[in-house]
Amino acid sequence: MIRFVRALKSAALPGALGVLAASGQAPLGLWWVTVPALGIIAFFVSREERWRGRLWQGWAAGAGYFAASLFWIVEPFMVDAARDGWMAPFALVFLAGGMALFWMLAAAFAGLGRTLPARVGGFGLGLAATDLIRGYIFTGFPWALVGHVWVDTPVAQAAAFVGPVGLSLSTMAMACLPVAFQKRRWLGLAISLVLLAGLWGGGAVRLARTDPVRDPPIRVRLVQPNATQSLKWDPQMWGEFMRRQMDATAAHQDAPLNLVIWPETAVPWLLEDSADLLREIVAASGGVPVALGIQRDDGERSFNSLVATDGAGSIRAVYDKHHLVPFGEYIPFGDLLYDFGVKAFAAKAGKGYTAGHGAAVLDLGSAGKVLPLICYEAVFPQDLRSAPTRADWILQITNDGWFGNLAGPYQHLAQARLRAIEQGLPLMRVANTGVTAAIDSKGRVLRSLPLNSVGYFDIAVPAAMPPTFYARTGDWPSTMFIALGLLMLTAAQRRKTH
Repeated sequence: MIRFVRALKSAALPGALGVLAASGQAPLGLWWVTVPALGIIAFFVSREERWRGRLWQGWAAGAGYFAASLFWIVEPFMVDAARDGWMAPFALVFLAGGMALFWMLAAAFAGLGRTLPARVGGFGLGLAATDLIRGYIFTGFPWALVGHVWVDTPVAQAAAFVGPVGLSLSTMAMACLPVAFQKRRWLGLAISLVLLAGLWGGGAVRLARTDPVRDPPIRVRLVQPNATQSLKWDPQMWGEFMRRQMDATAAHQDAPLNLVIWPETAVPWLLEDSADLLREIVAASGGVPVALGIQRDDGERSFNSLVATDGAGSIRAVYDKHHLVPFGEYIPFGDLLYDFGVKAFAAKAGKGYTAGHGAAVLDLGSAGKVLPLICYEAVFPQDLRSAPTRADWILQITNDGWFGNLAGPYQHLAQARLRAIEQGLPLMRVANTGVTAAIDSKGRVLRSLPLNSVGYFDIAVPAAMPPTFYARTGDWPSTMFIALGLLMLTAAQRRKTH
């Protein structure tokens, strides 16, 4: 019991610092709190001589960080609180505790050094490495990376060159340098400030450059019906949500439109039952093609899809979401269980969605070539890079009604903005309940609709920029830099040992 109490006491400060570090995530954006908090965490983890103590403090800091960043995970369970509410605290505890294992791994990297500066360096490189790993392992969950704290600042423009992991690496460098310079902390702080000033100034210069102009223009209408999640699938509300979308689609056009966009699962019926409805929607638009989210079946399999029509209401293109949410949209290994007679979790038996074939670019005629993303797919930069060709712009349809009104929708929006910067492509984002937004190729929100509001707006899609360095190279440069740094620490450790 005494050991348990001591363990809790030793975890209290790192956990609190983790909570402070999370304040840089949207919607707060307090990067100036995140950076010093990370530096203090690095100091406490690195000064601990016992490897068990280092791991415990790293885990505690991560638990605080992810509990504060990802508390919105309880919201899906509160949509039907009477049925699912009891699971909400367990979801948060297990998610935060599980994600904290990555910070524990970063603390283990601190053990590569024998001196405090080397351990601090190991922790900083390790945390950047775990941000990288989180984007790929177990289908990936790169949410709340430490580099995401810069989205509202000019520093985010560096993502066009180094991507989100490079931003995490830069953040950890700023945080760790003042701690690593034990006897000359002022020098470490000065270097950190120079790095910050360089990234800030470089981003400001990039933002100030004249943007290219698209000719001819592409004009789109973004429609937000405010289909709240608790009512979205209520048959008594289907007519109301459809009316809102049809009214917005039929509203006056100040200038000719090339496309009207509805959000994810905007239509409550299956695609195969909606041929007449699609023609009605396009008739309401005055012959303007429409892109919308809808579910479709193909035999025993179901898909979460985006459908684009032509000006007559016929289907021009279909995209099936391929990066599905584990346990939310499908059960891992469900089809394998089907082979053993367990059908409840199998996508092939109609329980859950089946993944589409992968990233695609849709030719929408006068609306240009579009890279479609459905909801969760916008958090994976590698998925955008896997598209077969370069698009003119990115289209994300989403249903963020699951994520409440506080952090989740804004963090999702922040990641969409990073995708635009990384690819140098504008992004049109249409959400059922918000935030619907038009984002240019530098990640700036040009116009938006607030959460929980009904509305629409028309806008010209900004022009694309030339392919960015990150669009061509992805995470490889950051990966090589992290790997080289860790190898150098390992080699130095071995030299001192012998």
